[in-house]
Amino acid sequence: MEEEIVAGHKSGYVAVVGRPNVGKSTLINGFMEQKIAIVTPKPQTTRIRQLAIVTRPSYQIVFMDTPGMMKPRQKLDEFMMDTALSSLADAEAVIWVVDASVMPGAGDRAIAKQLSQMGGTVPIILAMNKNDLMSALQVVQHTEAYQALLPTPRWLLFSALKGNGRDELLQMVVDALPEGPRYYPADQVTDLYVRDLAAELIREQVMLQLRDEIPYGTAVQVEEYKERDNGILYIGATIFVERDTHKRIIIGKKGTQLRRIGQAARKQVEEMADQKVYLDLWIKVVSKWRQDERAVRRMGYKAG
Repeated sequence: MEEEIVAGHKSGYVAVVGRPNVGKSTLINGFMEQKIAIVTPKPQTTRIRQLAIVTRPSYQIVFMDTPGMMKPRQKLDEFMMDTALSSLADAEAVIWVVDASVMPGAGDRAIAKQLSQMGGTVPIILAMNKNDLMSALQVVQHTEAYQALLPTPRWLLFSALKGNGRDELLQMVVDALPEGPRYYPADQVTDLYVRDLAAELIREQVMLQLRDEIPYGTAVQVEEYKERDNGILYIGATIFVERDTHKRIIIGKKGTQLRRIGQAARKQVEEMADQKVYLDLWIKVVSKWRQDERAVRRMGYKAG
């Protein structure tokens, strides 16, 4: 039975934007109280816009987790920037996440300029992350520096990792939203299918377990996805890389590295799907795919 919507119910799409690796996905997972978005210490982990839907009796917030905003260097970067900017156009409110443990840089100034062009038509919350890494002096200096970039009455210091201030930030979002209906069923938490989430979880393990430039040149596509008669979910996926040397590194000596990636990813997929999973991984080389617009599209990165 569908839960009754109360009078004064609030709803809206909220874009979560910021430089790469400032804690956007960690924040959204915290709001969701479960893992929806993949998280690694490496920049450019998030490549697509993923919806994370928080539904309560009095509100429904549709968070849009977006790629980190940066100066594009390749066609894949252009896709990610277009994705982030289109999310701003769709938003009823914006959370601008910054790493407050460091002073603002050129990337922060560029984002502030972009947000200022919205002309105050959409509420913007300046969410200053990593307050657990700051001294008392830095709190004063850094918050003043970020506020100077984009004066807004809505700002908050918090820690996405530890949760300090996260509930207060969520309430600020609710307060900023207009009254409106539910856009999604109360039990829906994301717009991605399990097969799409499986591809992201495999890529997460590639990023976590490999170093240097290799993770940035990888993409994952699920080629086969079906439940077998024995109840086991079979997933066949291809990991794309840009060089033969990268392929050898991912496979590892006698396939050990690939097995480690597969075992860790399978465990994550099983937790998400709540069933046994058989994960079959292959490696394929597509040279310089990140620089080729058609190849980027074939990998599933399509704007709009």
